[in-house]
Amino acid sequence: MTSTSRSAGADELLRRFAAALRASQLYSKGHPLITRNLAALVSAVASLHEQEASTVIGVVGEKIIVDDAPSRADGLTGLVRRLKQIGIERITIDRGVTADELQTLVDAVCTLEPRRESEPPSFPTLEHVRVGQITAGETGGTDIATFKRLYTEAVSIAQTLWASASTESKPDATAARSMIDGLAHAVSQNRSALLALATLKDYDDYTFTHMVNVSILTMGQARSLGVEGALLREFGMAALMHDIGKVRTPLEILNKPDKLTDDEFVIMKRHVVDGAEILRATPDMPVLAPVIAFEHHLRLDGTGYPDRVKRASLNLGTTLCSIADVYDAMRSQRAYQDAFPTDRILAVLKRSDGQQFDQNLVRRFVQLIGIYPVGNLVRLDTGETAVVVTVYAPDPHKPQVKVVIDRSGCRVDDPYLTNLWEGDREQSQPTSVVAPIDPAAVGIDPLRLL
Repeated sequence: MTSTSRSAGADELLRRFAAALRASQLYSKGHPLITRNLAALVSAVASLHEQEASTVIGVVGEKIIVDDAPSRADGLTGLVRRLKQIGIERITIDRGVTADELQTLVDAVCTLEPRRESEPPSFPTLEHVRVGQITAGETGGTDIATFKRLYTEAVSIAQTLWASASTESKPDATAARSMIDGLAHAVSQNRSALLALATLKDYDDYTFTHMVNVSILTMGQARSLGVEGALLREFGMAALMHDIGKVRTPLEILNKPDKLTDDEFVIMKRHVVDGAEILRATPDMPVLAPVIAFEHHLRLDGTGYPDRVKRASLNLGTTLCSIADVYDAMRSQRAYQDAFPTDRILAVLKRSDGQQFDQNLVRRFVQLIGIYPVGNLVRLDTGETAVVVTVYAPDPHKPQVKVVIDRSGCRVDDPYLTNLWEGDREQSQPTSVVAPIDPAAVGIDPLRLL
């Protein structure tokens, strides 16, 4: 399906949804117009599901979007107003949805009571339909408190997925999909804010924050390559599950604070096979998930593991996940490892003359994350302290920053932006970052300054 035909199909879906809603509001149950409009809605959904496993309808401000693309359809004002009134900002409809489920969706939108802002949306439980809230109000908006809440909830759900995989040998795919829906929308609406959280996380619960961070970083890379909609969510879901095989790794090995012995490392390497087996046996898991679980420690030059497995080429999802996995593992401070600075991590990604990782994708990752990622607190060459606000892709060493402490060490009452790539040392303007700074050492929360 081309982007034009997909857009036309999305507009048709919204028109049919709005028409079904109007019919249900105007006529009693069983009226022929209700039946006719429901049939048209079922047909519109089925048409989109011929190419995509799921479809997401979202309300962003006064706009309505389908799979991250704004709709051009007319006559949707009533639909937008009603969804906002009852607190539903996102509706995910999965392939396999039935006419009865779509009728329940329409009935719920018609009859739910208006929601107070502090209350979560109330909605009947359906197998193929999920509702929720989008993480940012307007496209490109930056409500960091909302992003923090989304991130915290995602880590909590990751813990639940790990527990279900441990006890039932199957992670809860429904909970995972709901979480990925929200993260994918956030990546599409404000990638920088969510990536800032992924690169500035606390070091508690490493296993679960690592799952979420690798998912976010993989989707961030994929989105920068033009991946969107259902495929973006598949990348995110597969990356979230990349290490799920470790639920079968003995805890004394998984949590060992020292370097693993050769025998212990043999056991640790088994998690890629275990992960693929678990995900292949999990219903509603994307086909890509067991592939990435199995391949994410393979390298282009044939090194890595599983042992004696070599691919002529690696899946794009595998490569993006591998880059995200190495980056997040190295930048995380744990009992047996201090966090590495980004330039050291990038050197690892470029080692072996660039034969282990696709260097085009590594370069794009650097342009996305920067040498000093968004949200990092840094000291400038002028002695000022600033928070990184925007990565400058042509030169990732020279981001846009917001100065918060002046050269004399005093807090700036009105923090101001400056572009390091435009700085002029002869005019005493900052031109580069000298070093990152621990925010706790100066009592600053850099995320609040974004």
